Amino acid sequence: MDLPSPQAADVDGVRTASEPAGEWRAFLARMLRHPRTVGAIAPSSEALAQAMLQAAQPLAGPVLELGAGTGVFSRALLRAGLAPGALYVVERLPEFAAALSAQLPGVQVLALDAAELKPALFAQAPGTVISGLPLRAMRETQVEAILRAVLAVCREDACIVQFSYGLRCPVSSALRARLGLRAERMRWVPINLPPAWVWRLQRVKPSA
Repeated sequence: MDLPSPQAADVDGVRTASEPAGEWRAFLARMLRHPRTVGAIAPSSEALAQAMLQAAQPLAGPVLELGAGTGVFSRALLRAGLAPGALYVVERLPEFAAALSAQLPGVQVLALDAAELKPALFAQAPGTVISGLPLRAMRETQVEAILRAVLAVCREDACIVQFSYGLRCPVSSALRARLGLRAERMRWVPINLPPAWVWRLQRVKPSA
C-alpha cells in the first residue's frame, strides 16, 4: 500500500491534501468548532479508506459519500479512478462543504443533512454509498431517517459501506428488518485510531 506523501500534491487536477499534518489540522478544527458532530477521536486512516473501497467493489454507478469530513475517502475514490463528476459528497456543515468544494474540483458537494437527500439532486441514481457518519452515536430515529432517504435516492441493488468502531453492526437488527436490509461484516482494520470494522449493507432480494 502506498503511503501518503509528506507534501500535498495535485493528481489529475485534484488537490490531494492528505498528508497526516493536514488531516489532523482539519480534523481538530472541526472537533473544536462542532464537537457533537464528530464521532471519532482522529481522522480516518488510509488503511481504512482502502478497506472501504475494497468492500464497495465493484463500484456501481455514481458514488454517494456521506459525512465526508476532511475528504479522506473522497480522495481515495478519486485516486482509484472514479471520475469527479461521478462522486456526490454530503457534508452538512457549510464551512467544511466549502473546503471540500475547493479541494475536490468537479465533485458534486451537497451541503445538507443526509436525511434531506432527494432524487432530484442526482442526474443518475447512485449505485454505491460510502458512509463515514457516526451512526452508533446517533438516535435510531435519526439513523432510520438517513437510511430511508439514502435508499430512496439509490438504485435497488445499491450497496452501503459503513465503518464502525464496535463489533456489532452500527444499524440495529430491528432497523435492518424494517428497511429490508442485510448486513455483512467485511473487514477488520487495526491500523486506524481507533481500530474499525467495515460493514456492507444491501437490500434483501425478494424471494422467488
